[in-house]
Amino acid sequence: MKALGAEFLGTFWLILGGCGSAVLAAAFPDVGIGLHGVSLAFGLTVLTMAFAIGHISGCHLNPAVSIGLWAGGRFPASQLLPYIVAQVIGGLCAGGVLYIIASGAAGFDASAGFASNGYGAHSPGQYSLLAALVTEVVMTMFFLIVILGATDKRAPAGFAPIAIGLALTLIHLISIPVTNTSVNPARSTGVALFAGGWAIQQLWLFWVAPIVGALLGALAYRWIGSEDR
Repeated sequence: MKALGAEFLGTFWLILGGCGSAVLAAAFPDVGIGLHGVSLAFGLTVLTMAFAIGHISGCHLNPAVSIGLWAGGRFPASQLLPYIVAQVIGGLCAGGVLYIIASGAAGFDASAGFASNGYGAHSPGQYSLLAALVTEVVMTMFFLIVILGATDKRAPAGFAPIAIGLALTLIHLISIPVTNTSVNPARSTGVALFAGGWAIQQLWLFWVAPIVGALLGALAYRWIGSEDR
């Protein structure tokens, strides 16, 4: 239960910090943090929580990561569902808190986006479904490779949170224009349910693509990271 509580709190922090920066601060008049600031915010949430709860739950904060770690032989199947439930609930609670805060401003309209992920007309750069699919699969694949590599017992000890946080920052710098960056079904779900409409209709992609990418990343690392010669 402590591990599940840690996953709940960690995922809450990820969505509140990352999506909160996008909703509240990205385009704030004259001093908005923009794409670079939002990218850094997502990376910082993972970096800080990895140091805070990594020793308690492993700091997955992401159903795709949990599934990828299972496929990579680092996580038991029996814990997959409880972890995913805790992550999704954490994301939804963070989305609710963010909704309450954001709705305190005049003219707020969650249906305009609310940091939701999308493709086609709802992609920041109007990218197609195929482009969004490929982006999410590839970004999540490399995210898992970094996670598995940085936490390998042969890797330098104590530096994994930094590598993983910076990897997530880089992923956002690349893919915010395409999908607003998911690589995390809990992150997508946490805000989509408050945005409603199109965000819920397109949510399927941001479950399927990250999970496929995570499985590919796990398979790739099991091959390159094998100690067999």
